[in-house]
Amino acid sequence: MPSQQTNHSGNGPIRNPRQLLSAGMLGFILPILSIIGLASYVASGHKTSPGSSDMERSVNARIQKVGRVELKDANRPLSSGEQVFRAQCAACHGSGALGAPKLGDNQAWEPRLKSGYEGLLQSALRGKNAMSAQGGGAFSDLEIGRAVVYMANKAGAGFSEPKAPQPAQ
Repeated sequence: MPSQQTNHSGNGPIRNPRQLLSAGMLGFILPILSIIGLASYVASGHKTSPGSSDMERSVNARIQKVGRVELKDANRPLSSGEQVFRAQCAACHGSGALGAPKLGDNQAWEPRLKSGYEGLLQSALRGKNAMSAQGGGAFSDLEIGRAVVYMANKAGAGFSEPKAPQPAQ
């Protein structure tokens, strides 16, 4: 087998040491200048002016804690079932939105009343179907229970309204 020889004539774009030095410098300096330019362009778009609080608010919204603690006045008077219904429940149970049984619709409430007060209360506190959980919101569990009794009694149930626990003495 005959040996193959590579003929390299040396006729490339760089013909002398000066061109080699220039190409080497451009190959090093041009990328560095490009990186510096891009970094300054990106950084300039995120600077806030001294009076701007929009950026501050958006940063605070992104880094807020997952949980929070709310203090409620334990000595406030408890709301009645009707008050809770009007404030919390009427949006869906007043109009029948999302399949919610309407207030006073005995036929729609009949199968639900079979689960009893405790079953209805747990459905209200934990949520069921399209209804979100009502426990832990603006009203106490006792007040939600009063609203459950109010709605169930309007549909023919005979539940008694839950009483507030007596304060420890």
